[in-house]
Amino acid sequence: MTMVLQSYRFALDPTPVQEAGLRSHCGAQRYAFNWGLALIKANLGQRGAERSYGVAEQDLTPSVSWSAYSLRKRWNQTKETTAPWWPENSKEAYSSGLANLATALGNWNTSKTGIRVGAKVRFPRFKGKRAGLSCRFTTGSFGLTEGDRRHVRVPRIGVVRTHESTRKLARHIKRGTARIRSATITSRGGRWFCAFSVEIQRGVRGPTRPKSVVGVDLGIKSLAVLSTGEVIRNPRHLDLALARLRRLGRQAARRVGPDRRTRRTPSHRWRKTQARIVRLHAAVADARRDGLHKLSTRLVRTHGTIVLEDLHVAGMLRDRRLARHVAGVGMAELRRQITYKSEWAGGRVHVADRWFSSSKTCSACGAVKAKLRLSERSFHCDQCGVVLDRDLNAARNLAQLVDEVAGMSSPGCGATGNEPAGNPCKTRATRATGTATGRPTGSTPRREATAHETAQSVS
Repeated sequence: MTMVLQSYRFALDPTPVQEAGLRSHCGAQRYAFNWGLALIKANLGQRGAERSYGVAEQDLTPSVSWSAYSLRKRWNQTKETTAPWWPENSKEAYSSGLANLATALGNWNTSKTGIRVGAKVRFPRFKGKRAGLSCRFTTGSFGLTEGDRRHVRVPRIGVVRTHESTRKLARHIKRGTARIRSATITSRGGRWFCAFSVEIQRGVRGPTRPKSVVGVDLGIKSLAVLSTGEVIRNPRHLDLALARLRRLGRQAARRVGPDRRTRRTPSHRWRKTQARIVRLHAAVADARRDGLHKLSTRLVRTHGTIVLEDLHVAGMLRDRRLARHVAGVGMAELRRQITYKSEWAGGRVHVADRWFSSSKTCSACGAVKAKLRLSERSFHCDQCGVVLDRDLNAARNLAQLVDEVAGMSSPGCGATGNEPAGNPCKTRATRATGTATGRPTGSTPRREATAHETAQSVS
């Protein structure tokens, strides 16, 4: 038994009065976030202006701490005058907004100072009314109702009915193997959801074939090609819904929409059309997520080791010809699901290096082609003469990569993810005698691949 954090999300069916209360709590969280952000921006602006006039650092206006505790303490001191209506909502609504602000400011600060890796995080911006509705509860009376498995309890809102049964979580709580830590209320696609963050004991259910190694080559034509020869087709949920989305977009354009310049309010028919567009997008996202969950669960429960590619999805999205198709696959989401599910099941996940040429390498003899166009859907080896599908060839190379890494002398290169740059365990393709060896000795360093070149390895 291992203790993990797991989320249980239930669709809610609130009454009109309860829905108004949920919206009020989400609005209270947004108000607290904007209040704290205005306070921090005013303090930073004041200190910056004083520096521009040559004021010494020790004589500047004292800085405002943006920790969640400090912001909550300052809010409690001024809430009677700032928001006299605050008792209408739970105190957790304001605390969650200030906690989100503290997290956003911390991410911006660590990114600015170079501590946080990855893309630069910008300074937080004020949240408008059209932002996503959400509210988080960490204290108070929330959880499942006793004796009924179709209702959840939310602070200040009361008992709210759910569209689905909560029996799975209720059984764990009754046995004492689960504990609810927090509850998050969100609105997406015109529906309300309650997600419980649960600390739960999970039994380690190992894969049925613990010694099996499978390589997974993600693509656009097919969702995934396995080294076993299985091809998982791409359902293309977004492409199937494009016709309806275009029709609804034209319908919304013919109706009276909002205009900020003239302060024109949208018509009721325009709102109805926009609600249908939102529901359609939510249905596409749900169908995509459901398919990825089924695929990742099957892979984790079957194979002991799964090999994936470290794809540069952000670069692929910059290609306007492939952006929509790449975004509709959900490559990063599939990798995330496989990673945490493998940890639960006791399996292993190996992430191949980003520069590993899985598509250009022959899986039979190891020969590497100098060029492989995107239009060439079959791999023809010039050395051994093998002919097979390029995606299947890439998947087999990924599966063989685990044996190559296991045979390395470096002890730190196991079935884990390799860093894209500067990794001492960076994998290299084995080249046969007489094949192209890539760049010659003494040549300039390899340039960063473009979005179109990166897309060739996953199509």
